[in-house]
Amino acid sequence: MVTAIALPDSRGIHRQMVAQHSDMMAIAAPVQRAQVENLYVEAMVLADEAHAAFAAQRDLSSSRRDGLMQISLACESLKTTTRLMHVIAWLLHRRAMMAGDPGAGPNDSAACIGDPIAADWGICDGFEGSVQRIIAASERLFERIAQIEAGWNAPQAATPVQRLLAQLEARL
Repeated sequence: MVTAIALPDSRGIHRQMVAQHSDMMAIAAPVQRAQVENLYVEAMVLADEAHAAFAAQRDLSSSRRDGLMQISLACESLKTTTRLMHVIAWLLHRRAMMAGDPGAGPNDSAACIGDPIAADWGICDGFEGSVQRIIAASERLFERIAQIEAGWNAPQAATPVQRLLAQLEARL
């Protein structure tokens, strides 16, 4: 909520700009917290589904007779699990930062989602549809987290009102 106040000097303009920024951060924080919580639940459910799907593929499929397929399944299982654990670690770190944990800072290794771990779809095409869907879902979730991180870390553009206030302040 932005309110217009008649300000007597440039210090007042600066205070108003700071107050507006604080208001925007106060509004954004609950939205970000809710996003993190929802994504955390999604990631945990997906991790559980991945465990079950890879175990079923390993135990019940014809790949038990094919050594190369078993190794391929193990590699893609490891990639998918790693991808999901990176997402979960990032979300837990965001949770800690939002809670004000002094041990969770923006420069920690868990504060950055990092580079994606791509699945080898030439190999994944030989897996059952449920496993393929889990792998694809984990890649999409990782990409969503990367986009959210990029958006949250992007510098906030000044609103037209803030630009005008800054011009007024510069003239005073």
